[in-house]
Amino acid sequence: MRSIWKGAISFGLVTIPVKLYSATEQRDVSFHQVHREDGGRIKYKRVCTVDGEEVPYSDIAKGYELPSGEMVILTDEDFADLPLSTSRRIDVLQFVEESEVDPIYFAKSYYLEPDAQGAKPYVLLRDALENSDQVAIVKVALRQRESLATLRVRDGVFVLETMLWPDEVRRPDFPFLDEDIEVRKQELSMASSLIDSMAGDFDPTEYKDAYREALQSVIDAKVEGREVTRPSEEAEEEPAADLLSALRASVEAAKKSRGGGGGGKAAASSSEKAPEKKPASRSRKTASKSGGKKEPAKSRTRKSA
Repeated sequence: MRSIWKGAISFGLVTIPVKLYSATEQRDVSFHQVHREDGGRIKYKRVCTVDGEEVPYSDIAKGYELPSGEMVILTDEDFADLPLSTSRRIDVLQFVEESEVDPIYFAKSYYLEPDAQGAKPYVLLRDALENSDQVAIVKVALRQRESLATLRVRDGVFVLETMLWPDEVRRPDFPFLDEDIEVRKQELSMASSLIDSMAGDFDPTEYKDAYREALQSVIDAKVEGREVTRPSEEAEEEPAADLLSALRASVEAAKKSRGGGGGGKAAASSSEKAPEKKPASRSRKTASKSGGKKEPAKSRTRKSA
């Protein structure tokens, strides 16, 4: 891996010099736009819409369009004068339980490696943070953009996860949220049984990108000059007559797919044996921080974005 940023973790009066690496990578099959006739690469020119002339990259600036249609032009000097208090620093702001941070805020993950002279304070903070079962809320500036982030430990290494700002998360506004939809007790019990029958330990290696593998096979076939075959389409399943029947059939199918033993927790054999639960409320309520004592947050493995 190649480091993409150098800076320091600022923890009180302690400074820990670190290097930053991308922790994830996309494994998509990449393509170029080409001319169908001869395979030549397609190129694009940067052309000014006013005079029609091609513009060299050195003459390109950033423009902010006003509602009136006028353009405010910003140069590199304008951006250079903007204050970034966290430039080259990862400022630790506070420590919280990981469960308090909604995953919707996470944007991208990075690994942090200590410089030689920063190895000891790095390990000290790492062990203290891991023992606390908490994550650090930090502020960092990457690529001229200041972000909130979390700092947690994974496989003995600090993982920096940049976050979106609260006003960057859209609020769901869908008509069904205002509808009075009634869920029957039997349906809720059967849905709970289905969840129990499919419960198990998460192992990401059990899953694969079937589309990417199939696409690579098509490309390999083209290279080798073989005939490319189209996989047979799966027959569409008939929709269930009602919701309860669909849930009951799903429970039975889940049991059969796991050899009849269930995935982790034992599934209730019928709606009568399932524990009775109160109907779920339409609105979600956030637990008060002054309530019962929280369990320590567990380490979380995030899937590669």
